[in-house]
Amino acid sequence: MWKWLRRRGLEARDTPTAGDAPSAAASFIDRRIGGSGKYLALYRYLENRYADVTVLTFDQIEDVLGFALPSLARTCAAWWEPRATNGHALPQSAAWMLAGRTATPNLLAKTVLFERTPPPSRKRGQNRAASA
Repeated sequence: MWKWLRRRGLEARDTPTAGDAPSAAASFIDRRIGGSGKYLALYRYLENRYADVTVLTFDQIEDVLGFALPSLARTCAAWWEPRATNGHALPQSAAWMLAGRTATPNLLAKTVLFERTPPPSRKRGQNRAASA
């Protein structure tokens, strides 16, 4: 059923038509996720979820990605941390961070909780100006 839902929901929206040109936003996301777009499908999936909390099993994540997760993803919680190298997030963490999510793995249950991060708060003076 998961594959049917994925095929029904994602592929219908994400399949480009002949007249579609790559958008600047899509190419920016692709560059931020490592240039190869390896984790772009995960970004798109999380970006299109309306729920603030999304829980996916490792198998479901692999279905979205189209390839197997590295063994470290299944055994080491640190793989899911938003570490940065040279000021840039790693490709896997960039996928959910750019979608406005955090990732909290449960290695025993083989699941990952992706939770929407709250938008940055405005400064006190900006709130008054916006409401006036």
